[in-house]
Amino acid sequence: MPFRWNPREHLALALYVLKWLIVIAPVAIVIGSACALFLWSLNLVTTVRLDHPAILSFLPLAGILIALIYRWFGKSVEAGNNLIMEEIHKPGGGVPRRMAPLVLIGTLITHLFGGSAGREGTAIQMGGSIASGFLQLRIFKNIDRRTLLMAGVAAGFGGVFGTPLAGAIFALEVLAIGRISYEAMMPCLMASVLSDWACTAWGIHHTEYHIASAIGDGVIQQIGYLNWVLFLKVGAAALAFGLVSVLFAELTHGLKYFFERILPWPLLRPALGGIIIIALVYLLGTRDYLGLGVTSPDPNAVTILSSFRPGGAQTWSWFWKLLFTAVTLSCGFKGGEVTPLFFIGAALGNTLAVLLGAPPQLFAALGFVAVFSGATNTPLACTIMGVELFGSGYVLYLALACFLAYLLSGHSGIYLSQRIGTPKTPSPNIPPNSSLDTARKLKPGFGGLWFSKLDRNERSSPDQAAQKPTHAGKKQDGLENGAPGPGKKL
Repeated sequence: MPFRWNPREHLALALYVLKWLIVIAPVAIVIGSACALFLWSLNLVTTVRLDHPAILSFLPLAGILIALIYRWFGKSVEAGNNLIMEEIHKPGGGVPRRMAPLVLIGTLITHLFGGSAGREGTAIQMGGSIASGFLQLRIFKNIDRRTLLMAGVAAGFGGVFGTPLAGAIFALEVLAIGRISYEAMMPCLMASVLSDWACTAWGIHHTEYHIASAIGDGVIQQIGYLNWVLFLKVGAAALAFGLVSVLFAELTHGLKYFFERILPWPLLRPALGGIIIIALVYLLGTRDYLGLGVTSPDPNAVTILSSFRPGGAQTWSWFWKLLFTAVTLSCGFKGGEVTPLFFIGAALGNTLAVLLGAPPQLFAALGFVAVFSGATNTPLACTIMGVELFGSGYVLYLALACFLAYLLSGHSGIYLSQRIGTPKTPSPNIPPNSSLDTARKLKPGFGGLWFSKLDRNERSSPDQAAQKPTHAGKKQDGLENGAPGPGKKL
């Protein structure tokens, strides 16, 4: 067969990359700068809270303030991450620009007064809102909306965590379980890398994690080496990581429904949640589970970093952080779920390492990304994040933990607008290309209690449930109206 080369095709591809680089650069730099402002402000309010412990007493009032702000200015953006995902699935009215400042203010108030929340949700919402704002500029009128919003998600994730490759893959993977849109790959990678660069250019430094002791103990000698005994222990731990991710997601959704049922007045829900958090603090006699939980000036405190050393976490530390975070987010406070998931996973990994006779640092790292993988249904992004944070020498163990936790978490997750592109297991009860919200409504509630949102008449027909509006107020269309599938352009 003669040599064939089409220079026009390659020129078109080169121009495509150049076009998106020109488009993405200003968007990503603005998002990265916003992430830098957010991380700097978050560190400031956390310092204030640690220096003034009595400020926790005002957490219920802070919750009422957040509820008032969103009632006055943010009714259109209350769905948060789910609104952005719905807009990517089926472009409609756009993502309001007010989402960025509102979620920033709400998250800072939450952390200032002691709520247990993260930062990923805030960064993603800021990224999506800023990207949507650029779309309203005249020079961006011909830019594909879905691709730019996905790039905004990648930029927010990569900038806030300092993991640009994981940020790009996360934006591609999170939209639909089992299906990735490669058409947006280059824009998302560009956005995540440039956002991370812009964030660090402002002098923001991300937390560094080290698990060198596993190598020093001779557990792992090189990338290709596999210790089968350790591999089996990782598999057993991954089962726990997957189940805990389900517990976190279902408890958060269930508590949200519970608060809505017992308190029809939205202003009182965060006030009650704040009272519960304060009661838990005094009941346990510790403040370790407030805020982010990455570090603490108290050397005896349980944190993410402390979980990477032997004895750095107590047996039930992971559960208490899970409970604190579920209460905080379900009652109306703002923030993300991912950093608390890091805490939960690292603390659980530390505990499992003791039970299984495994290296605590390694298992803390595995739990760090695996619980996140199960809760977000993004095993590839979480594996890559593990490599970016902990090194490539652990990639086989990271992949096993993330993939098993993802599989064992079932059709559950923290993002209810996430679509089921390819079910994890065949299930005739799940309508094709439905959302996690639909799939969750079709499950029977635990013991018939409030874990299920559906009333008896809503359970009667899967087709009816599939047509229920999502958090963003849109109907569940097939994936053809949502995240692009194979062979489909953005």
